Amino acid sequence: MAHPLTTRLAAEALGTFLFFFLGFSGIAIVVDIGADAITPLGVAAGFGFGLALAITAFGHVSGGHFNPAVTTGLAVAGRFPTREIVPYWVAQLVGGFGAVVVMAIVYSSEVTDSLHTVPGSGIDSWAALVLEIVATALFVMVILTVATDARAPWNGVMAPLLIGLFIFTAAATVGPASGGSFNPARSLDPVLWNQEWGDVWIYIVGPLAGGILGGAIWAYLLLREPTAPAGGGETKVDEPAAS
Repeated sequence: MAHPLTTRLAAEALGTFLFFFLGFSGIAIVVDIGADAITPLGVAAGFGFGLALAITAFGHVSGGHFNPAVTTGLAVAGRFPTREIVPYWVAQLVGGFGAVVVMAIVYSSEVTDSLHTVPGSGIDSWAALVLEIVATALFVMVILTVATDARAPWNGVMAPLLIGLFIFTAAATVGPASGGSFNPARSLDPVLWNQEWGDVWIYIVGPLAGGILGGAIWAYLLLREPTAPAGGGETKVDEPAAS
């Protein structure tokens, strides 16, 4: 990456703040003003398009992770240096916590209490954990393709929109059951404020496991270059290329 680490960490913190600020604001509207003021799709849009805007604004500097699970998945896939994982995690947590503080200043205490992530009605902890793992793994694979794989026709300029679209879709379709975190910082930051630790393990373990799984699957499948055998016939696949 061209920018110094300190610059990238600042961009990562600012981007995470922007992402969480817009997402948390949707929840705050539901709690303090009423569900009629914003639909569930509006809350999902706050997170999805908030992420797209954060990547648009800061992704060219930091890489636009804004999520410890994404940072971990990129490192597993060989697309990010492992020595920078923890600094990125810290920057993401700091930026996200700033968004929680703004919610606490502007809105009622009920809002900060409502920011913590919990499984949906009738969904037990282990079911929520599985959903968070699967959704985050798919999310990381989408990011690796649209943001790091030059072979994909939609790689590059469409990355912010497509990554944000995934979060919008996942928040709308999986979120009501799993809690819709897909991001350890999104769930841990509110808990650091309100100290409601009961379910937070799901949203730390699940997304991180999903990030590792997604990065490993993507690297195994998509870093393998197809080669045609000299005598024709079925295409063979090489071992993963070094990244």
